[in-house]
Amino acid sequence: MTAHWIWQQPDWPDFNWQAERLAPLLRECVQMQGRLLGMAGSVGDSMSAQSELDALLQNIVTSSAIEGEQLNVGSVRSSLARRLGLEWVDRDSVSQRSEGLAQLMLDATHGFDEPLTLARLLEWHTWLFPAEEAMFSARPILVGTLRGDEPMQVVSGRLDRPTVHFEAPPRQGLEQQIERFLSWFEASRDQVSLDPMLRAGIAHFWFVTLHPFDDGNGRLTRTITDLALAQGEAQAIRFYAMSASILEDRAGYYRILESSQKATLDITEWLTWFLQTLLRSLQQAIIRIDSVLGKTRFWQAHRESDLSAEQIKVLNRLLDGGERGFEQGLSAGQYQAVAKVSKATATRHLAELLDKGCLQRLPGGGRSTRYKINYPD
Repeated sequence: MTAHWIWQQPDWPDFNWQAERLAPLLRECVQMQGRLLGMAGSVGDSMSAQSELDALLQNIVTSSAIEGEQLNVGSVRSSLARRLGLEWVDRDSVSQRSEGLAQLMLDATHGFDEPLTLARLLEWHTWLFPAEEAMFSARPILVGTLRGDEPMQVVSGRLDRPTVHFEAPPRQGLEQQIERFLSWFEASRDQVSLDPMLRAGIAHFWFVTLHPFDDGNGRLTRTITDLALAQGEAQAIRFYAMSASILEDRAGYYRILESSQKATLDITEWLTWFLQTLLRSLQQAIIRIDSVLGKTRFWQAHRESDLSAEQIKVLNRLLDGGERGFEQGLSAGQYQAVAKVSKATATRHLAELLDKGCLQRLPGGGRSTRYKINYPD
């Protein structure tokens, strides 16, 4: 019989890859990771906790969005903040769904030293599907147990002419397959010859190919990836959200999985995509932390400046950047709108901010004059 799926290959799951092709990309990821962890180390404790909360929240919300589920962001944020000890939240004000997702993410990252066992995986699955939600879902879900005997397929298209994108290994022998994966996951932590980032990529591909649960396989796969990355960095605090970068290329994610699951045991193409996506998430985190550090340095330099509440509000908008941060620079009209002051007051405020070294003029003049933050050296 010709192998159609990768798990039908006679040597499954003895993956191999072309190390020399991955080396430059892997080197770039390692350098970027070192730079991020170095920068994160210079952020104060309160800023560090806030950055971690933002990254964890982004990871949870985007991992669900990959599966087409829109979460209540405020509820998930409250569940995380309470568990991280950042704020007191009434447990009745958050959903069971948010509580389960926060518990799952923090167990994986803060419990990175704990072994990944089948019992732990099954518990993760119950947190992913709270009893009340599983009961009222469109179709009954087997929760906290491995999937049933019917074939597990990923399909699309018409009911009478479906396209089968993937079929998972049969139910018979699934326990042994899972056990082999978990044994490798534990043993490979101490494998000096295997880079931790490659290990995370292999774990991701292997587990999602096993597809051991009735539902939630994608989210648990990405949780295992976060666990593997936390183990590789030997720290619980997360400053980047890989799921967010996967969501940005969701079509590419499914495309590379499908092509790799129909190919040979050489998973170089998958690992290339994985490392490129990881690199993007590290780069985005560096930009975010850099912004936090820049904002901190700015306010330290201007702690003695006598600024009005309106001036502080506008400066913070500029410092926060992003869509609301006036990427083309701030005009007098925009200052007036944000600060809710008269035209004359806006002109005076801007002159004061220039005089105190908070702002600098961008090239151009007259009515089109724009200003940007003057960062301290």
